Amino acid sequence: MESSPPPPDIFVESPYCNHPGLSPIEKEVLWEYAKLAENLKQLKQKTRSLTAQPDTLLLARLRAVENKMGLILTLFKASVWGVINEQNVADPLSLDLTSETLR
Repeated sequence: MESSPPPPDIFVESPYCNHPGLSPIEKEVLWEYAKLAENLKQLKQKTRSLTAQPDTLLLARLRAVENKMGLILTLFKASVWGVINEQNVADPLSLDLTSETLR
């Protein structure tokens, strides 16, 4: 298996500059497309490298947020429980004792 020679730096020199069948504007447009294609290739490589390994800093931050959310949920439940208990203690006579319905 033969490896092809490395392509010239697409951002420095246009591969279409010496093509006799193209007008100058066509050469420029094709060069811009070639640069765009190379940028997309580099972007794809970088995103693959980023997704291939876990981000330890992000994981640590998410664990801290998860712990804080658990604490917030516990405090919220406790405050709701406190409000419910205060209502029951504050109005013990608010029960309808005149009703003769068995419950």
